[in-house]
Amino acid sequence: MRIAITGATGLIGRRVVTALRERGDDVTVLSRDPGQASEQLEKSTRSTGASGERTGEPGETTRTLDDTGGALDAQGWEPMREPAPAQALAGRDAIVHLAGENIAQRWSAAAKQAIRDSRVTGTRQLVQGIGELAEAERPRVLVSGSAIGYYGAHGDEPIDEDAPAGSDFLAQTCQAWEVEAEAANGHGLRVTKVRTGVVLDRDGGALAKMLPPFKLGVGGPVAGGRQYISWIHPDDLVGIVLASIDEQQWQGAINATAPEPQRNGDFSKSLGRALNRPSFLPVPGAALGLLYGEMAEIVTTGARVLPAKALVLGYQFRYPKLDAALRAALGGD
Repeated sequence: MRIAITGATGLIGRRVVTALRERGDDVTVLSRDPGQASEQLEKSTRSTGASGERTGEPGETTRTLDDTGGALDAQGWEPMREPAPAQALAGRDAIVHLAGENIAQRWSAAAKQAIRDSRVTGTRQLVQGIGELAEAERPRVLVSGSAIGYYGAHGDEPIDEDAPAGSDFLAQTCQAWEVEAEAANGHGLRVTKVRTGVVLDRDGGALAKMLPPFKLGVGGPVAGGRQYISWIHPDDLVGIVLASIDEQQWQGAINATAPEPQRNGDFSKSLGRALNRPSFLPVPGAALGLLYGEMAEIVTTGARVLPAKALVLGYQFRYPKLDAALRAALGGD
C-alpha cells in the first residue's frame, strides 16, 4: 500500500511509520521541514536494523529506499497556510493524520490557540487538499488522530464511543477536530477517528514525566488517586491505527485504550512495582495546578474509557493488563 502521514516524527508517528515500512508499505511524510523529518526517520530506521540511502537537501522532497521494507519520501507542507499538496496525496491508499501541537504544556492563551488551530485548521487544510484531487486519485481512507479528552471528566462512569463530548477546552477542541476530519466523508473516504488514551511510552508523554520522581522513590497517587487513567501500550495503539487502515468495518470513533483502565492510585502501585520503587507519597492536586495550570485537570479528573468498538471488531490487545504493559514499556528499567 501507499500511505501518506502527518505528524510522522512525533511519539506515535515514528512507530506508525516503522510498522508500515516493516510490512512493505511505501510511506509519504508531510512535514514543514521534509529534510529534517527524513533524517529523523532514517535514525529510527537504523535503530531497528534497516539500511537506507537519502538524497535531497533540507526543505526539498527526500526519498529513502530501504532494503528491508517500504520506501519513504518526505514532502513539504505548511498546514496553517495552505491545503495539503496534491503530489503528496494523489494515488495514496490511505492518509494517517497525527499532526498537532503538544498538549503537555502549560495552557496559556497562546498555547490553547496553537493546540486548537493545529488540529482544527490543520485537518481542514488536509481535507481541502483531498477535495482538490480528481476522484480517481483520492485515498480510500482517512485515519485521523483524536483523544479521549473528547469526553471530558466522567468520574467512575464507564464510557464508550457513544458518550457525548464534554464541555471543557480539550473536549471542545477534540469535537471540532473530529468534525473537520468527518468532512472527508463528503469526498468519498472512509473516516476513522482514533481517540487515544494515555500512551505508555518511556520516551515521551505522561509516563516519561512520571518516571523521574518514581525512580527517586518519591512517586505516588495524584489528587487522591481515585480518578481513572485510561492507558494503552504503544504497540496496541499502532495496531489500532493499522487495523483502521486495513479493515473496511473500522470507521467512526474508535477508543484507543486498553480494556482495563486503572485508578490513579492503582496505576501508581503498578508503576512502583515495575521500577521496584516505593509509590506511596501522595501528590496534591493543588501542586499540579500551580505547576501546569488548567492542563493539570487532565490528570486530576480523568475518565474511565473502554475500547468497546475495537473489541467488537475483534481487535486482540497485545497488552490488556497494566503490569505487563508497564514492564514492556520500561524495557531495561
